[in-house]
Amino acid sequence: MKFVSIECEDKVQILAMNRPERRNALGEEMLKDLLESVDKASGDTAVNVILIAGNGPGFSAGADLKDFSAGNIDDTFDVNRRLGAFVRSLALVRKPVVCAVDGFALGGGLMLAASCDVVVTAREARWHLPEVSLGWLPGFGLDTLAARVGPFAARSLSWSPTAIDGLEAHRLGLADILSSPTETAREAALRYAKGLAAMPPHAVLTTKQFFSTSVTARAEVMDDLANRYFVQDILHETAQANLQRFLPKKAAGA
Repeated sequence: MKFVSIECEDKVQILAMNRPERRNALGEEMLKDLLESVDKASGDTAVNVILIAGNGPGFSAGADLKDFSAGNIDDTFDVNRRLGAFVRSLALVRKPVVCAVDGFALGGGLMLAASCDVVVTAREARWHLPEVSLGWLPGFGLDTLAARVGPFAARSLSWSPTAIDGLEAHRLGLADILSSPTETAREAALRYAKGLAAMPPHAVLTTKQFFSTSVTARAEVMDDLANRYFVQDILHETAQANLQRFLPKKAAGA
């Protein structure tokens, strides 16, 4: 089963996360399909722009905590490491990556969206990093988030007990484009992506490459540090109690 649906329209490759029953959680299978799909689109000469979206109720609810809670500490560290490496890689893809956030972008889903080159949000979309309320620091994406909104706003978003809507995400700079009241983020993002796809690809690429250097300069080192803090945090009894809620039933009763 493929967890990413693929469409192409006017040189825009639409990659839609397609696991609505799990709210497009970023588990092992989803990560594998996203990696393969982005890699294939980046090498396709018929594609000028990549658009990442989510099918179902929202963009993504973040890392699949069943994958996190069912493994040992080394496995958990590795899953976080690979998720971080994927979202960082979007800045190095040789084509613009646009994302459309309808419904919600939570936890790792927020970090995935923030790592795209252009972020389009619906006005009513819900943005939130719930990790600190569960007992741990987000394990990747914080440096990119800080590059978008500044370190003080990034810290506030990281430990905020409440979500923000698309209007606030746009005001903060977390999202670049706000959809109109009469359209979805996906519709607005596709319109924008088509305009970008019609521009000279070589000039679009050099523009992306020029600015990507400043965005990604510290990201790998800072993700490694965040992941180490994350692993330290999830050993705490509060985090362990919350992780138990996400265990498959047979594992929880074993």
